[in-house]
Amino acid sequence: MAIRLDHGEDELSEVHDINVTPFIDVMLVLLIIFMVAAPLATVDIAVDLPRSAALPQPHPQKPIDVTLKADRTLTIDDAETTLSALPARLDDLSGGDKDRHVRLSVDRAVPYGDFYQLIETVRQAGYLKFNLLGLERREAQ
Repeated sequence: MAIRLDHGEDELSEVHDINVTPFIDVMLVLLIIFMVAAPLATVDIAVDLPRSAALPQPHPQKPIDVTLKADRTLTIDDAETTLSALPARLDDLSGGDKDRHVRLSVDRAVPYGDFYQLIETVRQAGYLKFNLLGLERREAQ
């Protein structure tokens, strides 16, 4: 047996809120369509370019590899050297070209002071274009 406690109107009242769920669905579908269609819409335009009279530029030379190991031994292109002899070795390998790139590989066990001394020696030798090498992390953490 059921008892009715509310004796109000039985009619359903009008809802004046806009149902935005279909609108959001349509917008998401359109977004996906544009994301797929945009890369396909870029087409290459065939253009007959004029010929250049300039000679092709040579590719940059291979950089010079300098490695400082954990036991403080210094190698330059797989040949052992000392820190004091490094500027002369760099000049020999580069032919005096100070724009040549130098790649520095330093073991993580090397103290920062020794690492900084290596950088300063390379900079004082006039080689201002150098890269510091490291390993990229492959796994996400």
